[in-house]
Amino acid sequence: MSVRIVVRSFSELCITAGTLIVLFVVYLLYWTGVKADHAASDQMAGLQQQWAQSPPPRPAPRQGPAASAGPPAPAAYGEGRPFAVMYIPRLGKEWHKPVIEGTAVKDLQKGLGHYANTTALGQPGNFSVAGHRRTYGDPFKDFPELRPGDAVVLRDDTTWYTYRIDNKPYRTVPSDVGVIDAVPAESPFRSPGRYLTLTTCDPEWGSSHRLIAWGHLDATQPVTRGKPPALDG
Repeated sequence: MSVRIVVRSFSELCITAGTLIVLFVVYLLYWTGVKADHAASDQMAGLQQQWAQSPPPRPAPRQGPAASAGPPAPAAYGEGRPFAVMYIPRLGKEWHKPVIEGTAVKDLQKGLGHYANTTALGQPGNFSVAGHRRTYGDPFKDFPELRPGDAVVLRDDTTWYTYRIDNKPYRTVPSDVGVIDAVPAESPFRSPGRYLTLTTCDPEWGSSHRLIAWGHLDATQPVTRGKPPALDG
């Protein structure tokens, strides 16, 4: 009798544990994505409203290849607040995500996070952005598909910025913080410029390593002239 009780109790424990595991997987695969999609939509709606209500006084840069002088510096970004929207055609025709100032957990749950110790959009230095590979909307799920020449387009209140990827994703460890230096040692760059770094976790469901993609500022144009060529097609 006691053996039967032990076996039954063990079976019930296994069923309970299995149920909890299934619920956790559902949470990771589905519910965090639902929450992230709602949060990202709210961030972008807020940006659109802000841009519509507060036309910025600073002049927009000219259309065409990025000039040596570059676009004017934007105002300081507010911690934990969205300031731009990123588009990467390689990751999907409808792929676009808000960029939040900061890379804390709460920031990456709402979109992509800008490393606050790196430069502003379009400015000299290395504009660096992090995003989840999986969970919270899976923004960088297809990150390994990025290839040299791919466009990464960002829009702020006045300007479209088109960066071009210069390398296949580079794999490194989380402690390699030099990947967001002004001129990263392992990047294709050898002198100062206006660069972009994208980072995400690797493997797909782990975080033992990081994948890095670097790019350079290719062109800017004012939002009043419509979408840039990289998005028009």
